[in-house]
Amino acid sequence: MNKRYSLLFLLGLFLAGCSELEQVPESTATRDAVFGSVGGLDLYVNSFYEGTNTGVLPTGNDIIRSDEMADFAARTQVPDFLRDGAYGPRQSTGWDWRPLRNINFFIANCTDPAIPLDTRKHYIGLARFFRAWFYFDKVKRFGDVPWIGQAVGIDDPALYNGRDPRAVVMDSVLADLDFATQNIKTTTDNSRSLITKSVAYGFKSRVCLFEGTFRKYRTSYNLGSTASKWLTEAVNAADMVIKEGGFSLNETGGNDRSYRQLFINTTPVTNEIMLSAVADPTLSVYNDANWWWTSATYGARVSLIRTFVNTYLNIDGTPFTDKPGYQTLTFMDEVKGRDKRLQQTIRMGNYTRTNAGAVEAAPPIFSYTYTGYMPIKWSLDDTYYDGGTRNINSISLMRYAEILLNYAEAKTELGTLTNDDWAKTVGALRKRAGITAGLTTKPTVADAYLKANYFPNISDPTLLEVRRERGIELVLEGFRFSDIIRWNRGQLMEQTWNGFYVPALDKPLDLNEDGKNDVVFYKVKPATQLAGVTYINVAETVNGTPNPQRLKNDTSGELIWLNNITRKWDDKFYLYPIPENDRLVNPKIGQNPGW
Repeated sequence: MNKRYSLLFLLGLFLAGCSELEQVPESTATRDAVFGSVGGLDLYVNSFYEGTNTGVLPTGNDIIRSDEMADFAARTQVPDFLRDGAYGPRQSTGWDWRPLRNINFFIANCTDPAIPLDTRKHYIGLARFFRAWFYFDKVKRFGDVPWIGQAVGIDDPALYNGRDPRAVVMDSVLADLDFATQNIKTTTDNSRSLITKSVAYGFKSRVCLFEGTFRKYRTSYNLGSTASKWLTEAVNAADMVIKEGGFSLNETGGNDRSYRQLFINTTPVTNEIMLSAVADPTLSVYNDANWWWTSATYGARVSLIRTFVNTYLNIDGTPFTDKPGYQTLTFMDEVKGRDKRLQQTIRMGNYTRTNAGAVEAAPPIFSYTYTGYMPIKWSLDDTYYDGGTRNINSISLMRYAEILLNYAEAKTELGTLTNDDWAKTVGALRKRAGITAGLTTKPTVADAYLKANYFPNISDPTLLEVRRERGIELVLEGFRFSDIIRWNRGQLMEQTWNGFYVPALDKPLDLNEDGKNDVVFYKVKPATQLAGVTYINVAETVNGTPNPQRLKNDTSGELIWLNNITRKWDDKFYLYPIPENDRLVNPKIGQNPGW
């Protein structure tokens, strides 16, 4: 990791010497010095990672925020994207092509015969991997985009072409990934900060699963006949990681800790983490996860909603929603006896934090949460990290669990998932989470709750469970909105932002059962308040304006947040609008439907 950041600094000097990438920098280095040696190629390829103007990978901060807009996430404000008239081409962003120009320039110039051909192919494979990542992000966001597969100057007419069909672009993405997987020579990287052959195969499984299911469920594109091809590619790519990658699920902390270790360790847990935004205090490389997740003023105060929390199974493998009376269980009772990932994802039970060396009980705090389901997945347990960019935990960009889920979902969509496949994918993930049954045999009964609340058009019990598992295992890792897009389930973004069940007004609740009351919900604030207790007003109005926090039944029921502001899904939201300024520069790119 230190080497890569050092190389990025040196590369900055090289690029700073050029006003255009076609020019030779006069005062720093020559083009031959970069493209005529392996060290120079290393130097250049490092510019494709995160942390530079030409970087492609997301940063750690990008990842910890990446599920800010998801169906399971209540937050401080309704996203403008989902508010009528609040978002359009003038607000849209993302039409930035600088990284692509840098990548194509490298590919065009990586031709020096003094460097062995297989070495040049390795570096070109890395460049094409990053080009595939770049274009995959663009296609997910905008649909049709211009495919530019060669280096072009700033005055090249090709820069002002129209957009190419997504099928053409995605075929080119697949070709890039095939080249990358066949030619990248790096097979091991203990830092988990570099692209290896396994990472390329893992990313290929991600891309192909997305595209295969997109073509299957987004029927208006008339690409359904090619869905199986992409799903088969996803299976084969994931299978390569499973069989040859040498990865495994982390189980070093037992059922109670193994899952969360992946998200709070300073160094990546190398048996499962495949690619990471690695923290490095010696180079002042940090993230601000604690600040973002534990601040009343910074960040979006994302909280999980109860509809999603209900999908976590009981520890015996049965659906929580099969339990009689689950709708009126209080927080203290509903979180007991559940999938162990729940206690490693939100504050509950005996969760504690360190404050100035002292260990303190840490129940959900309503300065930070709107629903009571307060995430801890990315935040460290020492309050020292809560203010500012201080976090030293490395942030996962790809891990083996995702590859298992990609494999399971693609095979289920193809109708080829066996009991053995189930056991080594979903079954293995649930076993790590402490679940004791249903680990070796595919389900045979469709879960009624999942059908009613999430996937009414899916009747395959296995597919329902694979989707349940994906949501739980990968929650808050940045996959959910993309999953909603490819499943054609945008309406899930309209779900009520509901929280835990409140049995009555003015009743103190001890959320972690440590003998100390934590919160009271009221409509008329009592003259005398209990010390150490947070009081939450759930009256119809506050100071003459509608109260965004209410109880479903007025004096009892689920917490409801921001139900007074309409969130309405429109099919145009499956794609972002082309930014207005970019359309003015090049009218040929047009605009996406509905925008």
